[in-house]
Amino acid sequence: MAQKLKIIPLGGLLEIGKNITVIELGSDMIIVDVGVAFPDDDMFGIDLVIPDFSYIVANKKKVKGIFLTHGHEDHIGAVPFLLNEICAPVYATRLTAALVEHKLSEKKPDNPVDLNVVEPGDVVEAGCFSVEFINVNHSIADACALAIKSPFGTIVHTGDFKIDSMPVAGEMIDLTRLGQLGKEGVTLLLSDSTNAERGGMAMSESSVGERFREIFKDSQKRIIVASFASNVHRMQQVMNAAVEANRKIAVSGRSMENILSIGLELGYIDIPHDALIDITDVKNYPRKKVCIITTGSQGEEMSALYRMAFDTHKQVKIGEGDLVILSANPIPGNEKPVYRLVNELFRKGAEVVYERLAEVHVSGHACREELKLMLALTKPRNFMPVHGEYRHLAAHAELGMAMGIPENNVFVSEIGRILEISREGVGKLGGTVPSGKVLVDGLGVGDVGSVVLRDRKHLSQDGIIIVSFALDEVDASIISGPEIVTRGFIYAKDAEELIVRMKEVAIDAVEDCRRAGTPDWMTVRAEIRSQLANFITRQTKRSPMILPILLEVEW
Repeated sequence: MAQKLKIIPLGGLLEIGKNITVIELGSDMIIVDVGVAFPDDDMFGIDLVIPDFSYIVANKKKVKGIFLTHGHEDHIGAVPFLLNEICAPVYATRLTAALVEHKLSEKKPDNPVDLNVVEPGDVVEAGCFSVEFINVNHSIADACALAIKSPFGTIVHTGDFKIDSMPVAGEMIDLTRLGQLGKEGVTLLLSDSTNAERGGMAMSESSVGERFREIFKDSQKRIIVASFASNVHRMQQVMNAAVEANRKIAVSGRSMENILSIGLELGYIDIPHDALIDITDVKNYPRKKVCIITTGSQGEEMSALYRMAFDTHKQVKIGEGDLVILSANPIPGNEKPVYRLVNELFRKGAEVVYERLAEVHVSGHACREELKLMLALTKPRNFMPVHGEYRHLAAHAELGMAMGIPENNVFVSEIGRILEISREGVGKLGGTVPSGKVLVDGLGVGDVGSVVLRDRKHLSQDGIIIVSFALDEVDASIISGPEIVTRGFIYAKDAEELIVRMKEVAIDAVEDCRRAGTPDWMTVRAEIRSQLANFITRQTKRSPMILPILLEVEW
């Protein structure tokens, strides 16, 4: 069978986050990005969602390198988990590498780490592949697209990108190099689809700085700005506005503090030393002389802004003398917690400025006109939209066809599905590999599955009833009990009659088993559960989890 170049997304398609793509040819394999996703509302107690690495682990001897496009969590967050399973060199630009290094210092993988810092324009040889890093603009510094050359043609992977003609720092996206690649011939384009439904072009990041300066100049209140911690350009612009307005700057939130430290060390953030103060010192300055930069733009319950709003922050409580700026859009699915936070801020008497009221945020992702320009420059023979839900991928696919790519050469795929490219550059969707979601709960990775989540959901909706008996181990006669404990079902003191009747039903279930012959303990538990469930459903129209506990007593 003739060899095929295989492109295998293991995340980032039909979902937001968890971006990872495997590119394989013969005995060589490279990996682009290794991201996490954040849990859905029905993933009770789950901290993170990471990709299923089983296909990579099964082929770990083939892996020649891991290439990271930028430092956002949905692109690097699962690197420590993968490096715990395989040994492979990691390549990333300076800020991305620093963020990965920080993550690895917190969660040390079992395998040795080979982390390599590269710059835009660098080319890395990895087996039969050569990977070139190309500068792009995004909402984090040091973002890159990748030009991956192989014997079967060139793949351009955009990573997350936008076209910003006036970036806050660094250079504009390297459109010249992308155009050169298009002239040389691009076999496949993998392109960011996040904003494929939005017309026009994304606004420049520098436009937000102008708005900040206007707000800081006119306000006599303490200003609290919440943004994504990783957006060092946004942080720099807030700091510039604060310094111009003669305000002291404090930072709150662990991830924000970490990014500030890394940004200062690497020179991505420039601020007068005397402008920074510790969060514990904000009380020593008039409100109109203070700016606080904090985490919590997504309404996360443990974030610094959330704790400020709900009076659990040790140093800062929000009130009428505060102006709070939410400098971020809600991530899809986060709308409820964000607006719950906004409501609480208003309730506390704060003035709140957020995206719907003022231009305090711009997207880091390309809109339709920018996506069209990327397609026009690279002129790909084949096109696969990536990074988005189905609606984003479908809208981007339609855009590709409108730009002249034949429908048969446009592939809206799904995670685990293999896109095969022949030596002649012909693309075709093939079979599948193992893929999906692995849940991280505390120190446990993958030990919480659908059954555990189902039980957690059941407990959260209907509560639990624990029924305990002491039974004779020989004939199952009742020695003591039953004792009934409920949690999340009813408050026992308000339902004494129901508890009494539940005990009677449980006793009848045990006696029914005894009359049917000497029972085994599994049968007794099942009968207690069944009869109690039927009784409780009739009486309350509820379906709590029922857990019988039988203590075998030897006389």
